This record gives sequence, C-alpha cells and structure tokens, in this order.
Amino acid sequence: MSIRRLPPELINRIAAGEVVERPASALKELVENSLDAGPNQVAVRLYAGGLELVEVADDGCGMTPDEMRLALERHATSKLPGDAIDRVTSFGFRGEALPSIASVSRLTLESRVRGGANDKGGGWRIEIDHGEMFAEGPAALPPGTRVRIEGLFDKVPARRKFLRSPRAEYAACLDAVKRLAMARSDVGFTLEHDGRRILTLAPAEPPVRVAELLTHELDRDGIGIDCTREGMRLTGVISLPTFNRGVADQQFLFVNARPVKDRLLVGALRGAYRDLIARDRHPIAALFLDVPLEEVDVNVHPAKTEVRFRDPSAVRGLIVGGLRHALDEESGRSAAREQAAAPVMWTTGADLPYRLREGTAERSEAGVGAMCEPAQAHPLTPSREREGELVADAHRLFAQAPSARAEPATEAVPSFPLGVARGQVAATYIVAEAEDGLVIVDQHAAHERLVLERMRAAREGGAVARQALLIPEVVDLEEPDCDRLEGAAAELSELGLDVERFGPTAMLVRTVPAALGKTDVAGLLADLAGEIADLGGPLSLRDKLDHVAATIACHGSVRAGRVLSVAEMNALLREMEVTPRSGQCNHGRPTWVKLGHNEIEKLFGRK
Repeated sequence: MSIRRLPPELINRIAAGEVVERPASALKELVENSLDAGPNQVAVRLYAGGLELVEVADDGCGMTPDEMRLALERHATSKLPGDAIDRVTSFGFRGEALPSIASVSRLTLESRVRGGANDKGGGWRIEIDHGEMFAEGPAALPPGTRVRIEGLFDKVPARRKFLRSPRAEYAACLDAVKRLAMARSDVGFTLEHDGRRILTLAPAEPPVRVAELLTHELDRDGIGIDCTREGMRLTGVISLPTFNRGVADQQFLFVNARPVKDRLLVGALRGAYRDLIARDRHPIAALFLDVPLEEVDVNVHPAKTEVRFRDPSAVRGLIVGGLRHALDEESGRSAAREQAAAPVMWTTGADLPYRLREGTAERSEAGVGAMCEPAQAHPLTPSREREGELVADAHRLFAQAPSARAEPATEAVPSFPLGVARGQVAATYIVAEAEDGLVIVDQHAAHERLVLERMRAAREGGAVARQALLIPEVVDLEEPDCDRLEGAAAELSELGLDVERFGPTAMLVRTVPAALGKTDVAGLLADLAGEIADLGGPLSLRDKLDHVAATIACHGSVRAGRVLSVAEMNALLREMEVTPRSGQCNHGRPTWVKLGHNEIEKLFGRK
C-alpha cells in the first residue's frame, strides 16, 4: 500500500464535509466573514431555501484582487495576525470556509476596498466552479464584498440527495441569520427569500434586537437576566416557566457574542427550570455569556458552534444560580395563555409581590448560583412575622377534615395581591375578588406547589434522611468513573449517598437517600459518573430527589373536587403570596389567572 499526497481539490472537498453540511452552514460562514469585515449592513438573499442561491453582501472593508485570490486558498485568513489562537475575538479564524464552499458549488466572489482604487475605482470578481478557476475580471459594485453560491452540491449527488426540502432548508437558514443578528445587534440585517423581504433589522441595542427576533410575548412574559460571578457575566432574557414550547427551537445561546449549541449550556438552562416545567416542554431564552478569553476554547470543531470551558462547573453554577434566582424573584407571576373560546383576553397574572424568605435564594442550586440584587419588599407584602402566621394557619386548616360546603363571604376586600375567596367553581377552582379584578386559582395545582416547597425547605434545612444498607453494596465501574465519584464524595454525602473507593475499579456504597426507597444502586452510580463527566456536577441524584418530592407533593395535596371552606381557601391564597414559584405547579402549568376589571367591563359592553 503506497502513501500519496491528496490533491488540493480533494482536500477542500473533504473539509467541506465538516464545514458545509447544508445551505445554512454555508450561509453562516459567509455572514460571519461579513461581520468580521466591520460592516454597517449585511444583506442576505436566498432562493429555494438556499438550494439554488445563497448571496451575502456587506459594506465592510473589502478586499484587493490579491487578497481575494489568497482568501480562496486553504488556511489563509486575516483573523489571526499573531499565533494566539486561544485569544480569538473574531467569528472566523480557520481559513477553511471559502475554499471548502468553492469546492462543492459555483462561487462568485466580488469585492471593492472601501476608499481604495481597484481598476480605476471599481471592484474585482473571481468565479470558481467546484474548485476550478472559471473567470476573473473587473466588477461594478459599491465598497464591500458580495459572495454568491449557486448549485450547492450539484456535482456531489451523494450529498445533494440528503438535503431536505426547500422549506426545511429555508427554516435552517433563517435560524442561522437570527442567531448572528442577535450576536451583532450593532449591524443592520436584511433577508430576502424568493424575492420576498423577510427581515429588516436596523442597528439597535441588544435587548431591542432580541425583542425584534423573539416572540413579542416575552415583553410581557419574560424575565431579564444580568448576573456576574468570578469575572463572568450572564445577560439576556428568559420566559416564565408557564410560557413554554414543545420544542427547543427558541433557545439562543452565545459565548463572547459567538452563537453556540453547547450541551453544557443547554443542560444548565434545563437545570434552572428543573421542577418548574414539564420534562417535554422547553423555555424560551436568549442568553449572552461573557467569559475571559483564556477561560474558553473555541477551536473545538470546524463549524465553531462548540466550545470548551476551563471551569465548566463555574459556568454551570453561574447559569443555573443566576436564572434560578431570577425565576424565584418572579415566581408569583403566571403566564397563563389566553383562552381560545373566550371573547376576551385573559391577562397574565399581575406581578405577585412576595418577599423572599431568608435563605430562599441560596436554595436555588445549593449555593453555587451567582446572586443578583434582591428584590425590594412590596408594600402589600406581609411582614416576616405575618408570613409565619399565614403559613401556620394554612398547615392547621389543611390538616383538618374538609368542610361540607363553602359558606358565603361578606367581608370587604383587603389589599391582598390575590384578593379574598368568594367561593368555588366545580369544587376545583377558587374564585377570589381582588382590588383590580377576579382571580381564579386551581386549588390542586396551587397546593401541590406549596407542599413541594415545604418539603424542599425541610430537606435543605437539615441533613437528608438516609437509609443505611445492611450489607454495603460494591459497584464495579471504569476507573475514570470511580475517580470522578471519589472526587465528588463530599457532595454526594450531603445528598444522602455515602460512597468510598473500594479498589481501582469499584465503589462501596454504605447509605442511600431514604426518599429513593428501593433503587438500582449500580445504575444510579453509573448515571452520576456520566453526568459528572459531562456537566461537572452530580445532579442526577438531586433530580431524583426532586422528582420523588414532586410525586409525594402531588399525592399529598388538596385534590380537585374537594369542597373547601372560605377560611381554607383564604389560607391557601395567603400562603401562595409568600411562597416562591407559586405561579406554576410542579409540571409548569399556571396555578392562577386574573380577569381584570377592564376585561369584565368589555364583556358587558361598558368599554
């Protein structure tokens, strides 16, 4: 077997398999190159979802003819003036995109230097047909660069047949443009598809750009994020737990203004919503993480969508803790969706004020989160002493047998955010009168959340109940997994799981959390080791405990169909006002909705 050097055309085509998977991949590379050229405006044109045409034009610095020829060579780039690849601030730096794209398409590159004189003040054009120079010469265009891709994969049928429909490819292209437009809000963007203008974005501040590209309902049902920790900063916007989607297509994550799709960040976002949202639902989020350049490696994959962090546990702690703290501060809000059959819009729950009790924020992620400034106490919020009385009254009332029927209430409406109870509907929903409208509460969903928060507070207020094994169990694992578990033994012990090393490839388990009951210890340790390797933290056990607590809370809560007295209903409302995350149940559904006075008046034609 002889060894030979591959021809440059074949090398570029092999590289294209990693860099250019579909039209959206090529579009992303071209837009990134445009953004690195310092433009004020980037214009994108597509036909047939990019299968027939992808064109990107900018008004950046432009290139001379010699620079254009060099840009079409492999590993030629202007993004690395030095050798410090660990301090890259531009989108591109590998020098692979243009030659790779040119090897699998008909590429036309046109450019004119801003303020330069290329051929009597004009620009220059170079045409490449699947890796071979086709033509070059003068071109008329304004200062900047324009790149046109036609017939992507026309001469690579094995790749062409795996492309999806024009509509699906267009959706992927639109997503790529949105992510880059969020990353560089200081640049204007236009997008045309099949001759129809889709996007027109003027330069704006990051929050304004995010609001333009995400659903406008986030203006009402969103939570702003701004947290710092150990030189890192997290900003952006996330949705209330009750405002969610069935797919995770509205999650935009950025590291140092670079769009990424990283498992660590996605897992941290999911962890922040643990027990606040159903497992098959996904929040909406646009998060911008700024970290020191030496703390992140962007040179992981040619597509540049993956990154590696020097301290992944600190990054996860910042995201989970910061988001959880923000969710706790807004936990009284309910983003109940409007009812389709109703002739009037149901408003989202008004900001339900409550004052976080001492230690609430720290419970969000066992102290790993970055704490934002605490919210100021609302004038309607009960005092700390009154909070304890309300919760004690609720415990006492719900420990008694249910009343036969709810008696009528005649007292005046005091200044309570959720008002006072006036009765029940279908023995399931509490109807309360507030100063600004009517509040309807799902009694089971609300009490389910209250019971879970009591259990969590009790568990975190002291040691977790643990069950000692009569005969310690030996679990055989790979040596690296044993090393990870041994390093996390102290954290696992705080959760009720006592492990110790038992030889190079085995762990000895002495106790397990009592709440787990009979469990597969070997499977539990294997899952923990895998999660520690991926995310840097033993979270599976915490998830299992929370799941058990949620199940117990569901079965131990006031059931739908139980008739409550007015005193019981009012006790439930008062405890909701002082309990974090009371705006949604353990499965992410809203616990209450409000019909304001304006909506009631519209129903009767008064407005």
